[in-house]
Amino acid sequence: MTRLNETQDPLFSRINASIGFDRRLWAEDIRGSVAHARALAGADVLDREELARIEAGLEQVRGELERDEFAFEPVDEDIHMAIERRLTELIGSLGGKLHTGRSRNDQVATDLALFTRERAERAGELCAALMGTLLARAEEHADVPMAGYTHLQRAQPVYLGHHLLAYFWMLRRDRERFAAAGRAAGEMPLGSGALAGLNWELDRDATAAELGFERPSPNSIDAVASRDFALDYLSAAAICAVHLSRLGAEIVIWSSEEFGFCEPADSFSSGSSIMPQKKNPDAAELLRAKAPRTLASFSTLAGVLHALPLAYAKDLQEDKEALFDSVDTVELCLEAAERLLSGLHFDRERLAASAADEMLGATDVADLLVRKGMPFRTAHGVVGGLVRVALESDRRLSELTRDELATHSELLDEEYFAVLERTSWLESKRSAGGTGSEPLAAQLEAARAALAEPQLR
Repeated sequence: MTRLNETQDPLFSRINASIGFDRRLWAEDIRGSVAHARALAGADVLDREELARIEAGLEQVRGELERDEFAFEPVDEDIHMAIERRLTELIGSLGGKLHTGRSRNDQVATDLALFTRERAERAGELCAALMGTLLARAEEHADVPMAGYTHLQRAQPVYLGHHLLAYFWMLRRDRERFAAAGRAAGEMPLGSGALAGLNWELDRDATAAELGFERPSPNSIDAVASRDFALDYLSAAAICAVHLSRLGAEIVIWSSEEFGFCEPADSFSSGSSIMPQKKNPDAAELLRAKAPRTLASFSTLAGVLHALPLAYAKDLQEDKEALFDSVDTVELCLEAAERLLSGLHFDRERLAASAADEMLGATDVADLLVRKGMPFRTAHGVVGGLVRVALESDRRLSELTRDELATHSELLDEEYFAVLERTSWLESKRSAGGTGSEPLAAQLEAARAALAEPQLR
């Protein structure tokens, strides 16, 4: 019975109902309901027998949902009302006592916080798994030279292991962001009521501890109005998906005939419906395409919260589909990226050939002139002139004559030709974090240590 005396319009029922998507919060809702029932017993709202009956009833509801035997009814507006309806069917009017000292406002916020913490931890685990594969592939290819690119143009040579580790450190930051999102969901909204708190002195600290929260929320209005923890997760997911899109994009490019740097496993590729010779890197392409979807989820929730007056409004029902879709998308992409990378075959000869282009040693030639006392900007211009002569005459830099070198700078002597030997380009990069063998070995050691770190909570 409510103040409304007209039958609900079927169209309003459709737009108002969330049972079609929030039913996946059933486990969190039952956890929260059990903890709330115990808090009510602690405040003498329920006696021992009543608590036992409610717990038994909720356990039966849990079993029905786990076995997919739960019969949803047209009157079930959301998962919270569905569970309460079924509980009341099982134990009678006592089921109606469970909502004492609780609003759907703090109930749904608590369920969503529990869900977000769990999924943030899972995303962190998947990040760690992908980091482990990246590290293994980097160790395996620590001695394989390849052309490094800027603007998708050959720039300077690097080791493939060094390039792969760039994604390792991206994923480490992603892992930390997911951990931060989990911590952001560490305050328990339950016990805030609709917005003003409760008329009942429930032990919120005990309930928070039982549910695994760090603490109860300090402000009842903020507790029911905030979805910051979900925004934090969506932000972490969006950035992670962007990182995976860059990995996917490079695999697409590298696996083309024009590059030929790598080849995905057959089990992670597809053929063409019309061209029998095709092997398409569809998994990598989908990693590339999923990022805008997760970015849109973040924008959706930020848009819902934008300028929304405190405390609760039904707008907040729109938090779930964006969050659920992002959770499913980023977890799938992390698993797929790990499997794709595990089976990726790298063509060492093709990679090494790309690093054999002497033009990649141009910066090293400029640094040679700097070591001989020439300002770098001047050296840059000198080497640019050498490059132009080599290109116009269709020669390599090492094929320029000593007389030609002398016309550009008297400082260009035999060391010029030594610099243009391939190994010197790579091993000259001695700075920490660089691609040379020594700093790369140190980076691999640091990556092993980072991977061994316990997941932040």
